[in-house]
Amino acid sequence: MLEAALAALAAAGGTAVVQAAGTDAWNGFRTRVARLIGRGDGQREHAELERLDRTADVLEAVGPGEAEQVRIRQEASWQTRFEALLESLTDVEREQVAAELRILLHEEDPRPQPGSGGMSGNTFHGPTAVQFGDGNRQDNRFGSGA
Repeated sequence: MLEAALAALAAAGGTAVVQAAGTDAWNGFRTRVARLIGRGDGQREHAELERLDRTADVLEAVGPGEAEQVRIRQEASWQTRFEALLESLTDVEREQVAAELRILLHEEDPRPQPGSGGMSGNTFHGPTAVQFGDGNRQDNRFGSGA
């Protein structure tokens, strides 16, 4: 069983795969993920590239009514792959791979960076609060008792 920080890192990896699929960054990102999981084994790396491509194909082919469920399943699938990788390593290897994954996620993060002021692709239905910044605190209360 992975410690909470590594489990969260694996979850972030799964989310990043799904978010990157179909974007301009996909080819480079998928190559780096396959290399990370393959750990120098060319056959394993090739198998991961095929798995990544299947993920992108599935995400592209879904209709709007099922898109969210498919995204969730794909994120969970890739989270599980990252968890299995981390669990299979020695402590020293695990720390090295975790560091590599953190770097990959930081470099490929499609979200706006702190201070960039950007936000896009959101749909809000009902009361909404949005805050940008780094290390901020925000308390929101909606409804009649607010």
